Amino acid sequence: MLAVFQSPGATLNLGILSLRWYGLLIALAVFIGIWLSQRLARQRQMNPDVIADVAIWLVIGAIPAARLYYVAFNWGYYQSHLEQVVQIWRGGIAIHGAILGGMAAMALFTYWQRMSFWQLADVIAPSLILGQAIGRWGNFFNSEAFGAPTDLPWKLYIPVYQRPPDLLSEAYYHPTFLYESLWNLGVFVLLLWLFGQPRYQKPGTLLLTYAIAYSVGRFWIEGLRLDSLMLGPLRIAQVVSLVCIGLGAWGLFRLYRQGKSLPDWASA
Repeated sequence: MLAVFQSPGATLNLGILSLRWYGLLIALAVFIGIWLSQRLARQRQMNPDVIADVAIWLVIGAIPAARLYYVAFNWGYYQSHLEQVVQIWRGGIAIHGAILGGMAAMALFTYWQRMSFWQLADVIAPSLILGQAIGRWGNFFNSEAFGAPTDLPWKLYIPVYQRPPDLLSEAYYHPTFLYESLWNLGVFVLLLWLFGQPRYQKPGTLLLTYAIAYSVGRFWIEGLRLDSLMLGPLRIAQVVSLVCIGLGAWGLFRLYRQGKSLPDWASA
């Protein structure tokens, strides 16, 4: 047996103080992301103080949107449990909702500042995917977002009370949190490499590459999961992933084959 993962619990107990692992990991991802993006901003001759300013907008836009996105696609449950809609500490956020909310907030910020959306997005993209790699471990501690049952040498133990009702006898599942975390780390390395390549520094390159690379992995991994948010018979994350792959490919084609820049506030 190569590796069996088992959550020690969703809460870190420090005497009289109890902290949720999910919240700690999100906070860690935010602080690391700010530090990294400020370093990358300096390399692009951008004011690093802008990163701290936009980070506030990103958090305000991303976290509520992530929760609302999740609730919207689980409305059948939450309409009977309205008191749980705001209980984000219980888990139940969707990364696509966070991305949409964060991008909308950053668009407003760059419009207000009359600065380039794409240049700022390229500086933030590596931090974003690294934050996703860190945040996926929150799913591990919560024993959630796992895949189908498996007998592979690597597997995730799920407590009985967390298992799907029709799979109570199955103890081990695909550790999809791990798959996505490792995939995201690979995308992070790719983005850092692209960041340092002069021929790939057209504004928007890193964000568009992120959209494609992350979405390819997410489409595959989503197919393994048992708890996908659904839109009728479709896994909504796979639908969004295909849209992101298409938009990312169109954007890169426009930049590098047609030689056209992307629409931007700074050039409007």
